[in-house]
Amino acid sequence: MIRTIAVTKNHEIKSNWDITRLLEEDILWYWADFSNPSDAEIELLRKPLNFHPLAIEDCIHVLQRPKLDYYEDYAFFVTHSVNPDTIDREEVNFFLGQNYVITFHHHPSTEIEDVRERLRLSNSPDKWEPLLVLYHILDKIVDNYFPLVYQLEDTLNDIDENSKDRPMELLLEDLFDARHDLLALRHTVAPMRDLIYRMLNSQRLAGFQEKIKYFSDIHDHLLKLAEMIEENRELTTDIRDSYLSLNAHQTNRVMKVLTVITTIFMPLTFIAGIYGMNFEHMPELEWDSGYFATLLVMLTIGLAMFAWFKKKGWFK
Repeated sequence: MIRTIAVTKNHEIKSNWDITRLLEEDILWYWADFSNPSDAEIELLRKPLNFHPLAIEDCIHVLQRPKLDYYEDYAFFVTHSVNPDTIDREEVNFFLGQNYVITFHHHPSTEIEDVRERLRLSNSPDKWEPLLVLYHILDKIVDNYFPLVYQLEDTLNDIDENSKDRPMELLLEDLFDARHDLLALRHTVAPMRDLIYRMLNSQRLAGFQEKIKYFSDIHDHLLKLAEMIEENRELTTDIRDSYLSLNAHQTNRVMKVLTVITTIFMPLTFIAGIYGMNFEHMPELEWDSGYFATLLVMLTIGLAMFAWFKKKGWFK
């Protein structure tokens, strides 16, 4: 599907003109959005728009790394938005010329929808231009990263506090899921940060220097996001190490108790083993009080060893 918006020289907004009409009409600038286009619609990028085959190929074959390519009279951008439900990257491409901006994407884009609606309802279309459309969409894309990072921060706080007293195995599963999502976000944010940095240092984008403060603000947001992601990844490492240390400590305590019990029963088992042998000449077997004396000796040994282990602090 292709949707278009054109701003005439009288600063009027015209919607849903054909591509060929946009090229023929004497207008100020236009925006064409290719949303999950068909093969026939993709052919319009070749003719009549005449974009370079390599740029068109980058649009068709996802996912490309965020990048900026310069062509004769336009610039081509590859950017990534994030699906809030799956945290998967979704590619959004831009062709930016002096009097047009073309957006191309295979998935629904709430960022493009928001900006398109703002432009369509704008009372001051004369203040808009292709570079500002690019800025507003990129700003929306980057702003939508923040709720995902905040959500992961809340998840890590819940894991750290464990107010519901969940088993450690479930906590570790959630922890590794959060760590995986943070890694996915880092693979999105870092290339986008590099892309905006390259734009800030570009001398080939027409009119960009007049709007550089806007894009610098996006770059600042990406720097903040990168720092937040790294801090949260370090937090996942700390939580993981703490849980593993706690688990090892608890295991050691259990092993210590079992060792103490085994050690106490070793001499008792030794005594029981001796008197369990089938020898005929064992004097203690003929004592009237031999059974009770043996039990008393075994009880004394057990209590003595228990008292000695307790004095050594083995039960703390």
